[in-house]
Amino acid sequence: MGHPWATQSTDAGPARLPLVFTALWAAAVGLELAYVLVLGPGPPPLGPLARALQLALAVYQLLNLLGNVGLFLRSDPSIRGVMLAGRGVGQGWAYCYQCQSQVPPRSGHCSTCRVCILRRDHHCRLLGRCVGYRNYRPFLCLLLHAAGVLLHISVLLGPALSALLRAHSSLHTVALLLLPWLMLLTGRVSLAQFALAFVMDTCVAGALLCGAGLLFHGMLLLRGQTTWEWARGQHFYDLGPHRNLQAVLGPRWALVWFWPFLASPLPGDGITFHTTADVALVAS
Repeated sequence: MGHPWATQSTDAGPARLPLVFTALWAAAVGLELAYVLVLGPGPPPLGPLARALQLALAVYQLLNLLGNVGLFLRSDPSIRGVMLAGRGVGQGWAYCYQCQSQVPPRSGHCSTCRVCILRRDHHCRLLGRCVGYRNYRPFLCLLLHAAGVLLHISVLLGPALSALLRAHSSLHTVALLLLPWLMLLTGRVSLAQFALAFVMDTCVAGALLCGAGLLFHGMLLLRGQTTWEWARGQHFYDLGPHRNLQAVLGPRWALVWFWPFLASPLPGDGITFHTTADVALVAS
């Protein structure tokens, strides 16, 4: 017999360290960006309307970014508090010796979180939490808006960086882009020039990383797979692109990308899932 999992984790300290490091990194980039915009080369000259549009876009992106981060961290994807007693029967159920409980299909134990995760996809190292049934939607939206914010910053500072690079030799340009810290420590660039290169390097690399992650998880989303199932070539839960989108994003799947607090309840409970065989049976 399975047991209801209602205990609380006592290991929150180590789990929060990646989030602390990510927050410190984001704060460092934000301070560098503020320095560039206020005291450094600054953004390109803009008219009143263009400046207002840029500000509105930045506020919208920031609200989406912070909103999805908050939803991701507040949504516990684990089996804590989920009543599993008496339900541990049927195909796909397994017994987790670490949690001492029966766990449903598509669940998996995370050695870092020290608990089983419903519809476990992977453990996010940057945010220090597993991605699973309850927080997969804000994770996807977070990737989208993080890439948007980083691209926005890159475009905003692009002209200033271009002017800086044109003023120096090719070797100096390559060294500044690849080794900005070394250039600063050796006195080859000013603090403002270092800040500009550092922010641009970070934003471009971060945008590429978030964009690649979004493309990969978008593919999994349309196929109805988790990362674990994709790695093993399993397609048991592929219900077709439209139903796969609804299963993860809810009935308003096309709108949740634009605002994190839009109500779009998930159709399932994270314990039982429709399979490809169920869809084929209904169709026949």
